[in-house]
Amino acid sequence: MAFQCQRDSYMKEFVTSVVSCLPAEIKLESNGKREKVTGFNVVLKDTILFPEGGGQPDDHGTIESWPVLQVTRQGPEALHFITSALTQGQEVLLKVDWERRFDHMQQHSGQHLITALADSMFEYKTTSWELGRHRSSIELDTATVKPGEMEALESVVNEKIRAHIPVSVQFLSIDDPAVRSRGLPDDHAGPIRIIDIEGVDANMCCGTHVSNLSHLQVIKILGTEKGKKNKTNLIFLAGNRVLKYAEKSYITEKSLTALLKTMPEEHVDAVDKIQKTMKRLQKSNLTILRNMAVLIAQNFKSQPDRGSFFSLHNKDGDNEFMNIIANEIGFQDTVIFLTVGEEKGAGLFLIAGPEDIIAALGPQVSELLQGKGSGKGGRFQGKANSLAKRAEAEALFLKVCNSVICHRQQAL
Repeated sequence: MAFQCQRDSYMKEFVTSVVSCLPAEIKLESNGKREKVTGFNVVLKDTILFPEGGGQPDDHGTIESWPVLQVTRQGPEALHFITSALTQGQEVLLKVDWERRFDHMQQHSGQHLITALADSMFEYKTTSWELGRHRSSIELDTATVKPGEMEALESVVNEKIRAHIPVSVQFLSIDDPAVRSRGLPDDHAGPIRIIDIEGVDANMCCGTHVSNLSHLQVIKILGTEKGKKNKTNLIFLAGNRVLKYAEKSYITEKSLTALLKTMPEEHVDAVDKIQKTMKRLQKSNLTILRNMAVLIAQNFKSQPDRGSFFSLHNKDGDNEFMNIIANEIGFQDTVIFLTVGEEKGAGLFLIAGPEDIIAALGPQVSELLQGKGSGKGGRFQGKANSLAKRAEAEALFLKVCNSVICHRQQAL
């Protein structure tokens, strides 16, 4: 069965009736997590909402006022998932999210055009494709492409778009000699749908497409990436995505021009110089921090009344910085508590001292700092999600140290 969306991809509203409505549960992504949603799978007499298939995501839209959260194909039927029950036989109004639909039409027809021309021009067969949220990819059956081929392909693709070539839908019987059965779903029923780009390509497809290549506006091949074994992924944008990409790129270019104080063609060189400078500065900063760590430790050791407890927080530093201090001071007879990072934010911590004290306090300090750590041999270190309770952790050390006649000495 061909749905109304497959007979007329440009239809935005449609009145039909409910065939069935059954309780269902699906998983939808929300804030990066997949969450269960309970609702109903609605089967309609016909639909303008495309169910996911053929590399194309499903449509969004509404049934009456209810958002359709998912459309999937089950044999010859489309299941529309909504959160409210409908009555069998009820007449309903469907509306499609046209911006999403037209975007999918442009990307899918664009894929057919690129696939056909990549084959005819370079004999690169398409083995699969993906309509992505921001950009789409076509998997070509070749390990590499030659320099200049993608530029030539893009040029011919856009020539075909400017030629205003019609795209039509044909329905053939499954036993028609012109039908190639390879790639048909096992549960396929009814006639075979062919998307015919006049004089360019005719291929089986269940997706929604433009009626003329001119509706693609333009196609931009962004480049290629290494794919699976002996495959190459061609990355492209079609239609409105090209315009959005150009707008976003221009905004980025303006921002970089203001920040770098250079013309756009000089941005790469300017960033390269900044990165090299940053690497030199980071290297110098590490050397300074290492020297600083040694001086901090020597300063503590030179104090005649230094006591047996050393505590320090430094915004800058890393594990090496803390370990240098601990090693220089020596922690057989001194309890050391070190932290680096934002004063009340995330950071790193290290505690060192007599094994019995560190073994007892390590997990407690880690918990106070909302972190995780481990250690042995009188040393315990890890990551802290929050240093806000550093003072409480320090007080815990003092309490234990006082019980064994330790005296607190804080070094800044």
